[in-house]
Amino acid sequence: MRLYQALAQGDTAALKAHFERLFASIPHDWYRANPIAQYQGYFASVCYSHLASLGVEIIAEDVSNEGQCDLTVKHAGTAWVFEFKVVDGDQGTGEALRQLQAKDYAAKHRGAPGVERVIEVGVEFSRSKRQIVGWDVRSA
Repeated sequence: MRLYQALAQGDTAALKAHFERLFASIPHDWYRANPIAQYQGYFASVCYSHLASLGVEIIAEDVSNEGQCDLTVKHAGTAWVFEFKVVDGDQGTGEALRQLQAKDYAAKHRGAPGVERVIEVGVEFSRSKRQIVGWDVRSA
């Protein structure tokens, strides 16, 4: 219920905390002798499936004239536009949000019927930590 409320309220800090807890709870044995955490698709799929379980509108690989963002979630008048990146090291680079802004993936959602607010979120995951190390937000 907290996740659903975080989306409805546009609470980016609560959403980040939720996903940090989620990734922290995945057993390390699931990564042993398995390179899955090296791939962006793994992290995107975990986020996608978790959000999809809420029954909110989700668009994976949301296409636009400039390319495609990884995930868009629409709920309670807010369009959340996500870009995911996997990085080496323990620090985010800001590249995920830079790509969102450079390609303006959120443009088609601004002013669209039923969308009152757009929140762009660049999320970066560390290959070695298997956790979020970058969470950059732009709200319009």
